[in-house]
Amino acid sequence: MAGNSFGQIFRITTFGESHGEAIGVIIDGCPSQLEVDLDYIQGELDKRKPGQSKITTQRKESDTVKILSGVFEGKTTGTPIAMIIPNEDQRSKDYTHNVDVFRPSHADYTYQTKYGIRDHRGGGRSSARETAARVAAGALAKLLLKTQGIEIVAHVSSVGKINAPEVEVKNTDQFVEEREKNIVRCAHQVVAAEMIEYIDGIRKQGDTVGGKISCHIINCPVGLGDPVFDKLHADLGKAMLSINAVHGFEYGSGFAGSEMRGSEHNDIFSKNDSGDIGTLTNFSGGIQGGISNGMPIEFKVAFKPVATIMHNQATIDSEGNAAEISGKGRHDPCVVPRAVPIVEAMAALVLADHWLRNRLTKLND
Repeated sequence: MAGNSFGQIFRITTFGESHGEAIGVIIDGCPSQLEVDLDYIQGELDKRKPGQSKITTQRKESDTVKILSGVFEGKTTGTPIAMIIPNEDQRSKDYTHNVDVFRPSHADYTYQTKYGIRDHRGGGRSSARETAARVAAGALAKLLLKTQGIEIVAHVSSVGKINAPEVEVKNTDQFVEEREKNIVRCAHQVVAAEMIEYIDGIRKQGDTVGGKISCHIINCPVGLGDPVFDKLHADLGKAMLSINAVHGFEYGSGFAGSEMRGSEHNDIFSKNDSGDIGTLTNFSGGIQGGISNGMPIEFKVAFKPVATIMHNQATIDSEGNAAEISGKGRHDPCVVPRAVPIVEAMAALVLADHWLRNRLTKLND
């Protein structure tokens, strides 16, 4: 199976299955002498782990990360960094009813057809459990970016048809503090309460609902991103679309920009009192020509409803015969609250990779 690695210079490879002994990640290309804050990395994993609240899956995992290599006396050595996260609450028996049937909107049929074998216990590699390894690697990337003043924050901006108003991130610490005041991780408290009530109602019905996450990258320097095929927004799009259940990505004005005129949409350049060049608007989302322009990078990621629902559904078995899949096991009514650190992590991996590539480009100029 190919496709388990991401990045060119700051490169990660994840491994493990949902119901195996552990999941983990190998990080190659991280510069030496970066101070590794293990408490910070664990804190990011704690935001993604299951069992956090009544509106997330009740699988109980501590997601305790252990660094096996690449760090000495609290700093990176420049060698490959290995991180491992044990699986503690697999409950493989919950999936015995899935052995010979294909769950609707899961990867069962495609995996079986492509590889001739599949792990029916929670989906194996197709399970969202794999994203914990990305969060661990992304936390390290965020520590690297922080040394350059680059900050990445995200929040749940919609659930179903409930939308929070647009927010401006002036202080990332205050933004995260406000976001973490509620279990849905929306930075608007009034809307968050409405979202929580709605998700809880969906949970009681045994159903699921999707939503959107808005991400903001602050203090990104001008010049990250490479034409033609390695544009920054293209790599961000690939990173986000690689996350389980993601069905959409838009940056800047996104699809709404297609309804505007050029005279409305163009971002006019200006110079502030400090002599820095910026734009009066930010419909470009901080990226022009595939290269960061120094403005905040802003994008949204749309998540579909989780495919596992607590209803019986018609399907077929591995022989093509009509069958029924029963709705049982653990239930995640809305994945977006736990997906916030995943979106931040993947954005950090893209930015760290491009920052290192940009540094090499300038060294070779």
